[in-house]
Amino acid sequence: MVDRETLQGLLATTDAEFVGELIDAYLEDSPGLIAGMRQALAAGNAIEFTRAAHSLKSSSASLGAMGLSALAKELEGMGKQSKLDGAAPLIEQLAGAFSQVEQALQAFQSEP
Repeated sequence: MVDRETLQGLLATTDAEFVGELIDAYLEDSPGLIAGMRQALAAGNAIEFTRAAHSLKSSSASLGAMGLSALAKELEGMGKQSKLDGAAPLIEQLAGAFSQVEQALQAFQSEP
C-alpha cells in the first residue's frame, strides 16, 4: 500500500524526525479530507469535493501511497467534471485504502 522507496527517499533527503512529522500530519488530516469529500458529495458541492480529493491525492503521493493517490485522482476528475454520480462507492474504497495505508505508515514509523 505504501512505496517504501518513496519513504526511504524522504529519509535520505531530510531526516527521520521530519518524515515522522509528515506522516503524523498526513494521518491526522486525511480522515478530515475523506469526511469532507462525503459531506461535499451529500451537498452536491463539486468544488469542495474536488479540493478535498486533490489534497488527498497530492499528500498520498508524496508519502508513496500511490494506490490511494490514484483513487483520489479519479475522484478529483469526477469533481472537476461535476459528475459525482457513482462517487460514493469510490469514497468508501478510498476510505478502506486509507486504513491500510495508515497501518503501513504506522508500521514504518515503529521501525528502528
